[in-house]
Amino acid sequence: MQVMPTTEEARVKHEKEEMERLEMERIEKEKWQKLEVKDLERKSEELEELFLLERCFPEAEKLKRDNRLLSQWMHYIQCDGSPDPSEAQEINTFISLWKEETNETFEEVIAKSKLVLQLISKLKLILLETPPYDLQDKNIAQYRGSILELQELLHLKFNTATEVLLRQASTLADLDTGNMEKVIQDENITLYVWANLKKNPRYRSIRCSEIQATFEIPRILATSDIALRLLHTHYDHVTPLHPVPTLFQLPASAESDSVKDKANNVQGEISKEFQEEHKQAEHERNSVQEEVIKVEEQGDTEIQMDSVQEESEDTKRKLEMKLLSEIVSAAQLLLLENAPERTYFFEENEVDIFQFTSLGGVYHLDILELPPQCKPVKGWMIMEILKEGLQKYVYPPATTEDLETESAFPPIDVCLEVHKNVIFFENPMIARWDAEGKHWKTDGISNVYYKSEEGLITFSLETFGPVALIQDTHINMPYQSWELRPLDVNQVLLTVTTVFTEIEIQIKGDLCMLASIKLNKQKHYSILEGKWMTLISFIIALKEAGLNIFPTAHSHFYVVTNYKVPLVEMKAYRQMALLSPAFAFGWSRWNMQCGSKNVVFKVSEHLTNEEKPIPDPNWALLMFNGDRAQRLKIDEYSEVFSEAVKEDTEFHSTVYHMVKDFASEGAIEKIRSSTCQFIDSVCHMLLSIRLLSYS
Repeated sequence: MQVMPTTEEARVKHEKEEMERLEMERIEKEKWQKLEVKDLERKSEELEELFLLERCFPEAEKLKRDNRLLSQWMHYIQCDGSPDPSEAQEINTFISLWKEETNETFEEVIAKSKLVLQLISKLKLILLETPPYDLQDKNIAQYRGSILELQELLHLKFNTATEVLLRQASTLADLDTGNMEKVIQDENITLYVWANLKKNPRYRSIRCSEIQATFEIPRILATSDIALRLLHTHYDHVTPLHPVPTLFQLPASAESDSVKDKANNVQGEISKEFQEEHKQAEHERNSVQEEVIKVEEQGDTEIQMDSVQEESEDTKRKLEMKLLSEIVSAAQLLLLENAPERTYFFEENEVDIFQFTSLGGVYHLDILELPPQCKPVKGWMIMEILKEGLQKYVYPPATTEDLETESAFPPIDVCLEVHKNVIFFENPMIARWDAEGKHWKTDGISNVYYKSEEGLITFSLETFGPVALIQDTHINMPYQSWELRPLDVNQVLLTVTTVFTEIEIQIKGDLCMLASIKLNKQKHYSILEGKWMTLISFIIALKEAGLNIFPTAHSHFYVVTNYKVPLVEMKAYRQMALLSPAFAFGWSRWNMQCGSKNVVFKVSEHLTNEEKPIPDPNWALLMFNGDRAQRLKIDEYSEVFSEAVKEDTEFHSTVYHMVKDFASEGAIEKIRSSTCQFIDSVCHMLLSIRLLSYS
């Protein structure tokens, strides 16, 4: 028979348990306080050591600045005839001279377009690679203006070259059909022109097997003096540069104000700082000279002067490095700032350019009026040149009634070949360019069908004009997991796993390379694989291939994010980059549970080049809030999140010193011997992908 405890016994048992619990809390609190005191005692020492390690960032910035200047100098001494796009006079002269050239063939324009596209690419890279504190507003306006002028001139040249080609259509007619067909293409341009010379009402299906393009035209076009042109530019010069309707303001916080001030007004800051520094140094020199005069009497002048000058130069270098370090930190922090509110609006059927991206270039579809053909007369070729130039055929006419439009001017069926180097993870959306509103729209397009295996897309279009294939910019966000692992000296492998793909990126020195792509766990070939590029060029190439894992300031409006305080996130990426030569880092599910002021990730020393998965026991779980790093007691398989510190570990002010507690001498040596360009590249990549807030 079971004896039930009395009320008194239950009370005593409860009091005993409560006392034991309170005692445990007291012990834990004392332990925590001791750890905090110890952490506080060595805080300044650890931060000083971290500052010395993080000097790699301003040093890398100095090297990049020197490389930009060297590149300009190398272009100057080469004298290869190509203009320097950063020099307004040179680029303006180039544009003026090309405008004066007339009657160029399409082949000649395509040959010249290679140089033009290179100039546009260089200008875009200058805008993206040059930090905000090195760019003045007038330079930004100049570069953007040059880009727009080059884009407009290039398209104008394509139009005039098309006119030159169409004037000769009758001499280039196909013997079987009596109509003209012409295909011209290179790595950047694909042109298909069909001229309706016979005007056969039964010839309404136009097919070009060479580029897999098909048009089904109505009777009225089949009997008209028209030409069809498909100009597929493998780039997008239609979407405006940085299409931001309204300037967004950074959050009104001390941090953000500081970032904005440093990022936008740094040139003035530098001047002011160095002026004050110069005055101070001048004052010091005057004081020193007075002292030296006294010393001269004692016969020690040269020794004292040398010593004072060395100290002054050393002080100047330290001040310069400190200022540059703060500026670089501010610029890095600016990369993590989000737009605080949505103050822009879109019309009905207008494509949200913050949510969607055009991929695979732009298909310029045009119905053109056939110009007068050249005629042989007594051994001469007579050609009538219209003053107004190449004219578009308006389809459907603006004056027709609705019922007539539907019957006589039906939508035109089009089939196009999708750019083979672009990945669409879902069926692409088709958009047409609204020249009046200067935006992409989805109305006037129907019967869209995407044949993914064949790489073809068919649709019906009410009126011709530029069209583009659109994909959700954030289709690969948020990420499911990630891992950063050392490979070799100054080389790491970053793996980002999304819902659709697994992307492996190698970083070596200051270059990046796409190592592999997996779709549905199967390896997928990309033209980018094995090509080493600078970081900004690599990011652009990945975006253009449809592999976008780079959030923008507006991405948090479209993706469920794991918001982290930008300053905490930035400090974490900087220190992960410092440790990346010898330590692997990985995604942790507890990063979602630790709050916005903390980040949690896995870390493990990794000095081998093995590609095998790192065993679970080798991973340590770290939490970092920007000012304190601690090793957690829990692991990835614990039931609930806890901030409890792992036994026999302590607090540290930095991730570096936390990891240093269990790091080998070989690992520390590898960290200290890595190059500043490599550390800066890893950090920039982490800042660009934002693994801690978008996974």
